[in-house]
Amino acid sequence: MGAARGLSKAMTSTAMAGVADGEPIVTPRLPAALSERATMGKRAFEAKCQDCHGEHAAGRKGAAPPLVHRIYEPSHHADFAFVLAVRNGVRAHHWPFGDMPPVEGLTQADALAIAAYVRELQRANGIGVN
Repeated sequence: MGAARGLSKAMTSTAMAGVADGEPIVTPRLPAALSERATMGKRAFEAKCQDCHGEHAAGRKGAAPPLVHRIYEPSHHADFAFVLAVRNGVRAHHWPFGDMPPVEGLTQADALAIAAYVRELQRANGIGVN
């Protein structure tokens, strides 16, 4: 299974040159089915994360990076990193998108369900698979 568009590239201005502002940065493959926990995470993601991180965590140029990307694989960003990002926000450090603010209205359980959704998307794209 090859990587979907853009999954192995860094999120540099050059790598995103052909992407219009607000458009998806990568084109992830979708899993055939989601687990119950990932389905719950998908709902929370759509309600609280999708406006910035894009549909199916594909990122949005000018807004936020794709979470279906090798930089967010479990060996680099553990599931609890999602909890900390929701709770505390994130200082920009990998990509040129600016800081992420804390996300109001999500619990730790919600953030972990979102992580489960992102992990299933990642696995469908060969990320985090041994």
